Amino acid sequence: MIENAPFFCAGLLVVIGLVVIVTKKDLIKMVMGLALVEAGVNLLLVATGYLSGGVAPIFTNAPSTAMVMPTVQAMTLTNIVIGIATTALLLSFVMVISRKYGTRDVTEMRRLKE
Repeated sequence: MIENAPFFCAGLLVVIGLVVIVTKKDLIKMVMGLALVEAGVNLLLVATGYLSGGVAPIFTNAPSTAMVMPTVQAMTLTNIVIGIATTALLLSFVMVISRKYGTRDVTEMRRLKE
């Protein structure tokens, strides 16, 4: 049961992030919800690569025990970098939209468009 806790937490983070994206009307809160989804995906990637009693794959003469998968660690690091760039781009879009419409509320922007 306890070995499944990271998978449960990853799913919970993704669900909370999706709920925030769908229910909130503020653009900054929507970007924060996307960051929660990305954190859940990162946790899921790290949890899938974990191996109980595994050895780090950096040794040249490693013992014949099981090794932790380095692929998911590299994917997680790549996902973090892409997530930071995406978040910065989305926040810059929010700044431009906020200056144009004078608000960050999505429903208010729809009303101003008409």
